[in-house]
Amino acid sequence: MNVKEKLTKINESMKEIGEFNPKWMQSFQKFIFETEKAGALSKKFKELIAVALSVKSQCDRCITWHVANALQAGATKEEILEASLVAVVMSGGPGLMYLEDVLNSIEDLNSK
Repeated sequence: MNVKEKLTKINESMKEIGEFNPKWMQSFQKFIFETEKAGALSKKFKELIAVALSVKSQCDRCITWHVANALQAGATKEEILEASLVAVVMSGGPGLMYLEDVLNSIEDLNSK
């Protein structure tokens, strides 16, 4: 499954969960919106943090989601990779293996 297909699948799953429990999904989305909006930190910087945390958590879908959001917020490939390398400091070799997901996400999303 390529990155764009993965994002579509994530959105479909979130829609289904929202149909199952709309109140919960609305609350969760509000929480995410309030957390990710610009404040003392820019939206781009918050997404770079989220990319790093996704690598540390070894969550391939999270990586795809947050790389897409970081690119949309104006992050460059270099910024995304640098944030990802910070995660590797905390997670070692296993985190390094997830940089393949980061690179694939950047490549697929930039190819539009």
